[in-house]
Amino acid sequence: MTATETLNHEHKIILMVLDAAEKEIESSRGTGKIRRQTIEKMLDFFRNFADRCHHAKEEKHLFVKMKEKGMPDNSGPIFVMLTEHNQGRSRLNAIAEALGKASEGSASAIQTVIDDLSGYVELLRNHILKEDNILFPAADKMFTPEDQKELMVSFEKVEAEEIGVGIHEKYHQIAHDLAKK
Repeated sequence: MTATETLNHEHKIILMVLDAAEKEIESSRGTGKIRRQTIEKMLDFFRNFADRCHHAKEEKHLFVKMKEKGMPDNSGPIFVMLTEHNQGRSRLNAIAEALGKASEGSASAIQTVIDDLSGYVELLRNHILKEDNILFPAADKMFTPEDQKELMVSFEKVEAEEIGVGIHEKYHQIAHDLAKK
């Protein structure tokens, strides 16, 4: 498996949770309430799997390698991806900040959670499309087989050293559990 195939596979797991988030948004819109525990699980997944694991692989390794191969990071696809990663983090922070009051019934906080979760889902869906259809194919053209192997080793280090052994699998299970709700 190549580095970009690994990232693409992770996108499929993230998309499962985005689907679950959309169902949660519709439920919250219908009931006027949020389910705090479910949204906390989603936040945990998005912050740790999507950001600390997946985005870390991209930001610390994939994008760096692409820059080494001549792709600028102050404009173009890498710049757009980095900007969107930061926009996603802002959305997640807004959800986390509003969650306590939302779970206590504050209508404005509930609306904030719904709006920011909805915005996050839309942002990440579009982001994944760009990566899968533009960025990753460009990377595949730039990289030698040795580059791909080097990136895979780097990705394994992210999982072992920054995330922790077995944590990746834990988040796969959380994704599957959320998808069943």
